[in-house]
Amino acid sequence: MKTTNGDLASSIPHGDPLPRQSFSVRNIFYGRDGLRAGWSLLLFIAIFAAIAFFVVAIAKRFHEWPAGADNGGTIGLTTVFVGDSILLAIALFATWIMSKIEGRPFSVYGLGGARKLPNFLAGLAWGILFLSLLVLILWKADFLVIAGRALFGGDILRYSTEWLAAFLLVAVFEEFLFRGYIQYTLTRGLAGFYRTALKRPQSAALGFWSSAIVWAALFGFIHKGNPGESPIGLVCAGLASLLFSFSLWRTGSLWWAIGLHTAWDYSQSFLYGVGDSGNVMRQHLLITHPSGAPLLSGGGTGPEGSIFVLPVMGLIVAIIWLTLPRTSQDYAANLPMHRIEP
Repeated sequence: MKTTNGDLASSIPHGDPLPRQSFSVRNIFYGRDGLRAGWSLLLFIAIFAAIAFFVVAIAKRFHEWPAGADNGGTIGLTTVFVGDSILLAIALFATWIMSKIEGRPFSVYGLGGARKLPNFLAGLAWGILFLSLLVLILWKADFLVIAGRALFGGDILRYSTEWLAAFLLVAVFEEFLFRGYIQYTLTRGLAGFYRTALKRPQSAALGFWSSAIVWAALFGFIHKGNPGESPIGLVCAGLASLLFSFSLWRTGSLWWAIGLHTAWDYSQSFLYGVGDSGNVMRQHLLITHPSGAPLLSGGGTGPEGSIFVLPVMGLIVAIIWLTLPRTSQDYAANLPMHRIEP
């Protein structure tokens, strides 16, 4: 039987204070959704950083760690394969540990879903199409010069396969790190805050998009260290993060974003040989270089540094909206939300 505040007050002798809710140290660490999101994020970051520190230290002790980009911003296959494989393995392991601590299935962090392969392949196809459209625009407007081919014969098949695998690793790592456990957990925390503060059913959406904006800003910021990066390129990186988050919100998984991320980087770096956030891969099919004002051509940043990338990204948003209808597998369905009292 539900007791109202009036019933409770009438049952207490006149002049006695109302009973206070008992305080427990456990409440500092645990809420209705389990371990509080702030502590979860700190623990995940600590686990990831600790493992990464020791793995890199051991790797450098027994084998020379592959160098990053050289002075010209050129990157080799070994750097990508070794670096991103190790970091992805650490991210997966740290997430697995947190899933056991929190008692949640591993799949809720973005790698589940009923349409993994179809979503991945669709993202892959759209990524090649839209990056090709951007290159075509720059080429036709004389902001990009295609000087010829850099690879011939068997090298085309060899390096195209190797770089596709490399960029798949890059995409899985970056998407899972930024939009896997940490976005889910920050969303969970912010959704809980909005749920308590606003008492509205939109708390899940507010929590998700607040989290997406935070990680988009961080995603753009970390690209600042790339050689040849430009302000438009940084804005593009942040907007791309929001775009990937939009596909995550619609599908409940990262697979469409992984496909598009893979194809976008692969098409830039290998197929067309243009800059990718200021970096150029050592092996690429075409020989190209920008022409004209960097704001229009992208300059050393590559097509992502051109203002023409903005309408292309708008088209990608429209494709997500039209081809990825929300279903029972959407992101909000995986959040541990409680019913909100009217």
